[in-house]
Amino acid sequence: MNDLDGLARDLHRAAKEVREAAHGVVKRGAVNVKRDWRSNATRSAGRHARRYPYSIGFDVTARGVDPIIAEIGPDKAATQGPLGNLLEFGSVNSPPHSDGGRALRAEEPRFYAAMEKAVGELL
Repeated sequence: MNDLDGLARDLHRAAKEVREAAHGVVKRGAVNVKRDWRSNATRSAGRHARRYPYSIGFDVTARGVDPIIAEIGPDKAATQGPLGNLLEFGSVNSPPHSDGGRALRAEEPRFYAAMEKAVGELL
């Protein structure tokens, strides 16, 4: 039974360490996507939406054993934040910019590599 108790303690400790490492990777990925999205939007928004890139931010939520979630995008309460849907997805009068989509696709391989590295170092 001592061996089983020791294994349970080790697994509990490892789960906590993996979760902490994963939280760091998710936060770093969110920062990267926000930065790239702002950069993309600065180039594509033009003179009519100069303040829009500054509305883009992120929140990371991690509670207990729930998934670690990053929400990245324009804050609708910020200046020109409500333009996010129109600029990102377009309308009948304007094409989609896909600034956030491009930022997310650029981050995907970096995110997976960082997560693999972080978890692999702990296991």
